[in-house]
Amino acid sequence: MEAENQLDSEHRIVLRERTTPPTYWLTRFMILRLLGIVYAVGFLVAINQIVPLIGANGLTPLDIYLKQVSDTLGSAGAGFVRLPSVFWFWHSDTALLTVSWIGFILSLVVVAGYANAPLLGVLWFLYMSIVHAGQDWYGYGWEIQLTETGFLAIFLCPLLNMRPFPRRAPPFPIIVLFRWLIFRIMVGSGLIKLRGDAIWRNGTALYYHFQTQPIPGPLSRWFHFLPRVMLKMGVWFNWLCELVAPWFLFWPRLGRHIAGTVIILLQIVLILSGNLSFLNWLTIIPALACFDDGFWARLLPLVLVRKAEVAANNAEESKPMITTAWVVAAIIALLSIQPVLNMLSPGQMMNASFDPLDLVNTYGAFGTVGQERTNVIFEGTNDDTTGGKANWKPYIYKDLPVLLNQRPPQIAPYQPHLDWQMWFASMSWPDQYPWTLNLVWKLLHNDPGAISLFAGNPFPDKPPRFIRAELYRYRFTKPGDPQGLFWERERIGDWISPVSADDARLVKFLQGAGWVR
Repeated sequence: MEAENQLDSEHRIVLRERTTPPTYWLTRFMILRLLGIVYAVGFLVAINQIVPLIGANGLTPLDIYLKQVSDTLGSAGAGFVRLPSVFWFWHSDTALLTVSWIGFILSLVVVAGYANAPLLGVLWFLYMSIVHAGQDWYGYGWEIQLTETGFLAIFLCPLLNMRPFPRRAPPFPIIVLFRWLIFRIMVGSGLIKLRGDAIWRNGTALYYHFQTQPIPGPLSRWFHFLPRVMLKMGVWFNWLCELVAPWFLFWPRLGRHIAGTVIILLQIVLILSGNLSFLNWLTIIPALACFDDGFWARLLPLVLVRKAEVAANNAEESKPMITTAWVVAAIIALLSIQPVLNMLSPGQMMNASFDPLDLVNTYGAFGTVGQERTNVIFEGTNDDTTGGKANWKPYIYKDLPVLLNQRPPQIAPYQPHLDWQMWFASMSWPDQYPWTLNLVWKLLHNDPGAISLFAGNPFPDKPPRFIRAELYRYRFTKPGDPQGLFWERERIGDWISPVSADDARLVKFLQGAGWVR
């Protein structure tokens, strides 16, 4: 055993000595495995939700959306050029599920350790197809961040060889592009906070964030009630990660390793403190490019270290692969001009794309932090009256808080799209989210797709006679609440007044939108 441990240690030392200049075989392995996991989660979300969201009978049907885009731009061809997607050619419910399942299965192949350029190219295009068809449901920064990350990953791999450790080394220009991506993600997020909200600048943003974030997690209440001095320290740590550490991403080895570690540590804290979809897992991926094989050799199993060393010893240079990498780098450099100008602008946009393929985007998160949490709760009744004596039953979201004794769940990296959109909607009104009226209509008819977006159906036997939406203000109770409650709430008022299936105004509105014929 002692001899074996000595061999293990010597083997790792040999690899570390070989990594001057540094090599990135293990780095590529780690990037692609985590990317496969994120892709798999994204496609799994689509499998479960895309049909009730944008299917033929969904809340915002895709065929209506594609027609609107086509009419605005003049033709379906112009629509495809502006929003490339396979769904311009085939957009039935079967098409939505077929693309989602193919993407999910191919993602698992990448997770298993096998990837090449065509496979990653297919994954990139399929997921981009969903994002471009997904409307508001896919209008989040991490969706275009995944398409940009997925595009870069295509050029990490050989054209055909799918082995985890092929004979072609990862092209160094692509490694640098991953560092450029994490630089823009972090600095963009830092600048949008610096410009966006005084409570970031005065260090009090975390007094509110953990309670008011879209979907709190099991530890969010614990974070919320930390001593305020610690919450202020958290804001300063955020500034360190987003506005200081990124400048060391292009420094020599030690500076890169420290910067990458600090950035990943922030992502881990965010994973523990809330449910931000797969954003934080995805953000870790380009940060992995800060580390070389000498770093990974200290952490990964010896079997992987040995395979990386064998691949490095037998490496063959591919001039077409290297040339392609430099061409991609040149394209990314040109496309980066607008995102950089946006970051420098006092009118900085958050999470925006500047090209049809979403190749180089601008990012940012929580530029402003709400200081109170509002929730919209849909309720139904089978009573003849909507007055004070009516028995209203709530529709329980899968993850947004409704019941006061409901412990916030751990759902990320999975994302419940309805819950996220209702978090945004609660800060506005139904006229800004007209699909909520289509949701009300579907609840009035016990539509299976709409019901599947909730945790359950309070009216399993027959549809409710009336539906309304109430606006509440929610606050965390202190840990150890004697009643075992996690939340307390107060009613603010009607968000949507009670309506029935024969409400003429509702029917007219839905017919005008093309949602009811």
